[in-house]
Amino acid sequence: MKLVSWNVNGIRAGLKKGLLEYMTACDADVFCFQETKSHPGDVQHVKWPAGYHVVWNSASKKGYSGTALFSRVKPKSVSLGIGVAAHDAEGRVITAEFKDFYLITVYTPNSQRGLTRLEYRTREWDPAFLAYVLSLERRKPVVFCGDINVAHQEIDLTNPKTNRRNAGFTDEERKNFSELLDRGFLDTFRVFTSDPGHHTWWSQMMNCRARNIGWRVDYFVASQKLKPALKRAWINPEVMGSDHCPVGLQLAL
Repeated sequence: MKLVSWNVNGIRAGLKKGLLEYMTACDADVFCFQETKSHPGDVQHVKWPAGYHVVWNSASKKGYSGTALFSRVKPKSVSLGIGVAAHDAEGRVITAEFKDFYLITVYTPNSQRGLTRLEYRTREWDPAFLAYVLSLERRKPVVFCGDINVAHQEIDLTNPKTNRRNAGFTDEERKNFSELLDRGFLDTFRVFTSDPGHHTWWSQMMNCRARNIGWRVDYFVASQKLKPALKRAWINPEVMGSDHCPVGLQLAL
């Protein structure tokens, strides 16, 4: 099963930058998109690739946040959000239940410039999302993917020292992600690759992408019990159309 996740930074913008062509060429079984900034009615005219069951979770605020999931295999069930009203107005989570696992696409809140949302993200969102994932994991294994808005280790961004207290690389965000992994989950890309220099987001200033001055903030995370099924995890920095690039995971299930 080939899974792909991508923060498209506006799905309507992505459609003008080759998103449909990418989906056709990639030929994934499931596409998980974040930061769609769209409602289904905004793209009802689009002729999406055939054969996919489509689920949208849009923010109540127009043009903000949002997630979408395209799956060739019809999920056994689908749910939107994590069941906490305080967190679910921004369209950040879709969960699809398949035969052998749950798949979650998530767009984690950014702590924002000046860390104005750090307390919400680390003291409210992160614990609530962890509790939600663990509640599913008690039933069957979980894979969650998306823009997690944290570079976990120093090797996951180009300039760790100068970014130490910037959003996405605070001690609090990194600690919460470590604690999540310690509860029985794998950063799947690091199962296969331990080298630095692999990034999924680049600032649009100062030619950062061409110079590969970036951050790895997009992940596939899987239950430890799925480790034997992990066949490949990858990043596609050559795919343009967003300030993020797609990431992927191949499962033998």
